Amino acid sequence: MSESNSPTARYRPETRLVHSGTIRSEFGETSEALFLTQGFVYDSAEQCEARFKGEEPGYLYSRFSNPNIAMFERRMIELEGAEAARATATGMAAVTTAILAPLKAGDHVVASKAMFGSCRYVVEDLLPRYGIQSTLVDGLDLDQWQKAMRPNTRTCFLESPTNPTLDVLDITAIAEIAHQGGARLIVDNVFATPIWQSPLSLGADVVVYSATKHIDGQGRCLGGIILSSEAFIAEHIHNFLRQTGPSISPFNAWVMVKGLETLAVRVRAQTETAAAIADVLAKHPKISRLIYPGRADHPQAATVKKQMRGGSTLVGFEVKGGKAAAFRALNALKIARISNNLGDAKSLVTHPATTTHQRLTPEARAELGISEGFIRLSAGLEHRDDLIEDLQSALEKA
Repeated sequence: MSESNSPTARYRPETRLVHSGTIRSEFGETSEALFLTQGFVYDSAEQCEARFKGEEPGYLYSRFSNPNIAMFERRMIELEGAEAARATATGMAAVTTAILAPLKAGDHVVASKAMFGSCRYVVEDLLPRYGIQSTLVDGLDLDQWQKAMRPNTRTCFLESPTNPTLDVLDITAIAEIAHQGGARLIVDNVFATPIWQSPLSLGADVVVYSATKHIDGQGRCLGGIILSSEAFIAEHIHNFLRQTGPSISPFNAWVMVKGLETLAVRVRAQTETAAAIADVLAKHPKISRLIYPGRADHPQAATVKKQMRGGSTLVGFEVKGGKAAAFRALNALKIARISNNLGDAKSLVTHPATTTHQRLTPEARAELGISEGFIRLSAGLEHRDDLIEDLQSALEKA
């Protein structure tokens, strides 16, 4: 079913997040039912044959088709404005599949240096094992993207805002460079969420999410999703997932569907809190650097205004005194908890230099602006004044 034929396609995002893609059983349940089944039965051998040949619609095996997974995919398709989607077991399964599945030995990838540590591992370490070359560039420098393109470049990859320093890359400009060179652009949109940024409308070809983050939003389970055109999903993604199996479980897909119902409400509240925290920390004497995409002093404020509908649920800040001072502040927090997760209802903080980006050399971290005193804060749903007071108190210990 295409988006244009969907009965909910004409509604605004908040309504789609509650109603799109719903499949009801014969019992007419209010909440979406759970279909915890490995496989399905058929009325006849002929029907079974027709389904496996793709001649008759229906479910075959929950590794690659299940009502709960279909509901999650459809709801995300309508939210993102995509033609098709495939859900995965984790966000990294989505990233790895989107990058690797269309490529072959001899192909070349261009990616921004500023990305999640595991994403950088896929590009720098994993792809070369299969004869796929890669070049890392300063994602903010369009000339570097242009110069890195080769005749065999097939994919460009970026995340924006970046993890953890919240740089905002010009998706439209980079998409134009990729397309001029005959490549596709894949965007990891986790930090922006589909509420604040729509990469496909900006020229990207593929969008990936770790649904573990804001989409679940409760720290309950893992998941990911790839969104793109019907052609890309059919040609490159569907069979790869079907045969190799990095599939989301029906239960996790059901959790994601329920999480989507409150996504817009949560992201807006968390963004407002993050903005308030950023305003306070920007003036704090213990902070040497503050970066938040919703502020006028963000280094790429013009790009933020051009391509994002809101700021972010995340704040990055550098504590004076390096790692020791940052650790003292982290250990003194009472409400915000230390975790490498983000997008949760609970406020979470992490020290990227020793967690998400610890595998990088000190020189590589310095190049990305990840200092020993840098902290990433993911604002939750607590009262903003309690969080601000907690942070101020903790910084006194720094």
